[in-house]
Amino acid sequence: MSRVMVVDAANVVGTRPDGWWKDRAGAARRLHEALAVGETSADVVVLVLEGAAKAGVPAGRDAHLVTVHAPRDGDSAITAEASKAVARGDTVTVITADRLLQAAVQAVGAATMSPSWLLDQL
Repeated sequence: MSRVMVVDAANVVGTRPDGWWKDRAGAARRLHEALAVGETSADVVVLVLEGAAKAGVPAGRDAHLVTVHAPRDGDSAITAEASKAVARGDTVTVITADRLLQAAVQAVGAATMSPSWLLDQL
């Protein structure tokens, strides 16, 4: 059993008013870099990117960090990733402040934490 953290990249990036809206791909890349070198309690970190942010980081695995490009909306991809991990028997935490998304992932058995909690860890 692994500890899996699924990160709602759009929600985490959106918590900092640093001009991310002018360069969504660059903001995604910076978050990816922080997650790649930062210390978290997770064995696997799944970073879910949507829209223009997908241009900042290719999909795939890099050590403990897995980048997923949402085929449609980010919320559906995040819920699917959380559901797959829970079904494997993993302990799953989703990082988002989106209340509807929190309810959806809690319904499949995942816990949630806020973007500020994650950013404090990094």
